[in-house]
Amino acid sequence: MASSKSGIPIKAEQDSDGSAQSTADMTAFVQNLLMQMQTRFQAMSENIISKIDEMGARIDELEQSLNDLKAEIGGEGMSTPSKMKEESRPSDSSA
Repeated sequence: MASSKSGIPIKAEQDSDGSAQSTADMTAFVQNLLMQMQTRFQAMSENIISKIDEMGARIDELEQSLNDLKAEIGGEGMSTPSKMKEESRPSDSSA
């Protein structure tokens, strides 16, 4: 039997039982923690995927709106952007 510095005997069986219980407690704690992390990760993944799907739908709507605007403008608007560029240029009359 081993003794501590104070001279009180220490039983080896208590240490091994205590460390076995401590190991079991730690294992259960880690398993519980990992399960919680997995649950949170799964929820976050689902949330991210739903946000990506929502953004994709919004992009599709935006693309459709742009196509509708292009169709509305049609041939009449083809010269409008070039006219706007010419109007926004400074005149060279100062030379």
